[in-house]
Amino acid sequence: MTTTPEEYDVIVVGAGPTGENVADRTAAAGLRTVIVEAELVGGECSYWACMPSKALLRPVAALAGARAVAGSREAVGDRALDAAAVLARRDSFTSHWQDDGQVQWLRDTGIELVRGHGRLAGERAVTVEAEDGTERLLTARHAVAVCTGSRPVLPEGVPGLAESRPWTNREATGSATVPGRLAVVGGGVVGVELATAWRALGSEVVLLVRGDALLPRMEPFAGELVAEGLRAAGVDLRFGAAVASLERVDGAGVTLVLDGGERLTADEVLYATGRAPRTADVGLEQVGLKPGTWMEVDDSCTVLGVDGDWLYAAGDVNHRALLTHQGKYQARIAGAAIVARAEGRALDTARWGAHAASADSAGAPQVVFTEPEVAAVGLTLEAAERAGLRVRSIDHDLGAVAGASLYGDDYRGRARVVFDQDRQVLVGASFVGPGVAELLHSATVAVVGEVPIDRLWHAVPAYPTISEVWLRLLEGCRG
Repeated sequence: MTTTPEEYDVIVVGAGPTGENVADRTAAAGLRTVIVEAELVGGECSYWACMPSKALLRPVAALAGARAVAGSREAVGDRALDAAAVLARRDSFTSHWQDDGQVQWLRDTGIELVRGHGRLAGERAVTVEAEDGTERLLTARHAVAVCTGSRPVLPEGVPGLAESRPWTNREATGSATVPGRLAVVGGGVVGVELATAWRALGSEVVLLVRGDALLPRMEPFAGELVAEGLRAAGVDLRFGAAVASLERVDGAGVTLVLDGGERLTADEVLYATGRAPRTADVGLEQVGLKPGTWMEVDDSCTVLGVDGDWLYAAGDVNHRALLTHQGKYQARIAGAAIVARAEGRALDTARWGAHAASADSAGAPQVVFTEPEVAAVGLTLEAAERAGLRVRSIDHDLGAVAGASLYGDDYRGRARVVFDQDRQVLVGASFVGPGVAELLHSATVAVVGEVPIDRLWHAVPAYPTISEVWLRLLEGCRG
């Protein structure tokens, strides 16, 4: 280890989108900032999650859109996706798993980079172990931010699971070849998106869901319509299906034995069964916290249970909202808080204050890029009722909107807003159908801005667009 500590104003551990945004904010304020990364600068989202998965899914949506309209449908015919071209485009979006461009961005922004595995070593101190085993000691005058994200979780106690060499999101978004047969375990976002992508690329896909619904944290109709879409695409969708054991035989694929004794064979098996924090080996025990746990924070992303206001945790690692855009939002809040404290200013942590990540609980948007798409923000009807709010839901058939019928023949979709009758504002919105991702930001503004229904009534959607559904939804709120 270097004998003389290297001193900075701010140390950020983890150079994914969240860590990059913390560092960007503090460096822009004139604080000398260093970022520590053991893998690729850009993190999970850039190389193994958001970008490669959406690059795989965009051609699926484009082809489906062409087939949905008379004229283009005939031009496309029954042609399948060019898998090699889709995979090559995916590779370009990951920069072929090279981080030179993002490293250059750090340099241009004035952020220093130390490559290696970072661990807390006490108050305002981080050790960094390089690949060659050498160590450096970094210290911070003001703050350390842990932005190490999350990792996929495999279930425990399943015989043969480790030996079957299952895919996680990393292998599933980075595979250089299309498996002939793919078994997907899990009915959440990762499971349904990657089942969609690989089925469109030519895999025979079976999707195994332990429960009785897809996307269980969203409105029930979202999972129902996505299930219809998967089945229409040829996915073998099984509910109430649990894997009891697995066995891989080289050259013959993986055999999955279900709880009832049924045997399935696939070339690869993808487990999409949840996430855990990457905190098992970041030195939490050095500051009185338990390794391997989510890091509890307040709304400024300051870690609780640690003396002083120097340790922050932003992004997946704090378990507030496991979404890249929310991690970046938290990073902006945390960065502003670090700068304010460094300058001796008090924090504004009131709801919607400059140093409060209030949107995590009130208005976190999410898109599921399946066919059809799902877009949602805020509370579902069930969650709002569980929270004790006096709400009602207003639903509308998206296919009945003129813009939707122009978007695609036989358009199928559904929209719902959750209306707080006491405050006369929306607390949630969900849309399911082709192209609905672009409806989401208007809903997010309405929910986060707590815009009164009487004012929303004056926000006129253009005709003929799918967004004209807002008229029907607001009529329901006012009726």
